Amino acid sequence: MEQNLPIGIIGLGYVGLPLAIALAKHFEVKGFDISSKRIEELHKGHDRTHEIHEDVLRSTSLKVYDDISHLKDCRLYIVTVPTPIDDHNCPDLSPLESASRMVGGILKKGDIVVYESTVYPGVTEDVCGNILQDTSKLQCGLDFMLGYSPERINPGDQIHTVDKITKVVAGQTPEITDLLAYIYGKMNGDRIFKATSIKVAEASKVIENTQRDINIAFINEITTIFLKMSISVYDVLEAASTKWNFLKFYPGLVGGHCIGVDPYYLAKCAQNSKIEPKVILSGREVNENMAKQCADFIKNICQGPRVLILGLTFKENIPDLRNTKIIDLKNHLVQLGFQVDIHDSHCDPHEAKKFYDLDILTHLDQIKPSSYDCIVAAVSHRGYMELSPDFIESIIQPEGIIFDLKNMWSHLEFKKRYVKL
Repeated sequence: MEQNLPIGIIGLGYVGLPLAIALAKHFEVKGFDISSKRIEELHKGHDRTHEIHEDVLRSTSLKVYDDISHLKDCRLYIVTVPTPIDDHNCPDLSPLESASRMVGGILKKGDIVVYESTVYPGVTEDVCGNILQDTSKLQCGLDFMLGYSPERINPGDQIHTVDKITKVVAGQTPEITDLLAYIYGKMNGDRIFKATSIKVAEASKVIENTQRDINIAFINEITTIFLKMSISVYDVLEAASTKWNFLKFYPGLVGGHCIGVDPYYLAKCAQNSKIEPKVILSGREVNENMAKQCADFIKNICQGPRVLILGLTFKENIPDLRNTKIIDLKNHLVQLGFQVDIHDSHCDPHEAKKFYDLDILTHLDQIKPSSYDCIVAAVSHRGYMELSPDFIESIIQPEGIIFDLKNMWSHLEFKKRYVKL
């Protein structure tokens, strides 16, 4: 089987673009995204996700398009579209199904379609394979082949990049698995694990973030217990982590495109098998309730109505607003009668307005002295960690509260009341 196949990447977001750039160093690669604006930005050397530097975009051999017909000469297609949940926390496979129909429209005999999107076991073969087959009028497993290699992109992480991490690969046949191992291995130094089947590879991905979600849920639960006792969980964790086998997780508002979503895919898989996933969904319930717990705590300690939340993105030092739980915190505070402003210089204010109808503050110099009764340190952006105690205290009232969700200011000395989770 030919190894140096022309490759088409479907979806050029946080997952697809870094993968396409890495593969383009070794293969002929074309990328496709449904957003014409995204393609226009990439042509200009701008990556709004801040994952790829402008110099890299301008020097890469990767060609990008908003018309999938430009990818019809590719022989290996890698689908990297998002797999979100709907308003009822059920898996929403519509982006994956739409991408499969588009690929099916240009699929040829001998082609291979690989999925990187997070799914529960069976989706690649039973859902995507059938769509490809129906659209292309080709037979899956005979005329074209399937593969799966779960994405492990961590937005904002410049250490665990796609070319430096282990990739799990699986194909419909051992030959396809070997081919995927070769292709992915070329771009990541042969850091490859061959799963025994596509379903095993799918399952391995969906449990990775679910395990992390459950561990964080335990920490969030004990955090709420200790808050009632005026004990900081961060102080407790510092003491407990001196034991050699203690697993150190931290409390927080669990959002984003993976940890806050993937457990629902695993839960759906369990329910399809007539099993009620008690631990998985209990962990989700705890984490989904954390924003309300924090809002209630602020209500108990804050004497005035004006609150400033520092940070809107779902994690530090990135512009990603997907499934951010800061919105839940803000909404709970408003329901409790607070007037809430949000500052974040990392995210696009137009996206904040579009997705959440928020007019956010983007510059700290917009904030007048003594403007707030409470400052909530919600996202540990680098800029917030570098703020001085004098500045932090200057924008709150004399009796104001500094509430640190992320433990980023515990090393500072404040004259005003400072409380951390």
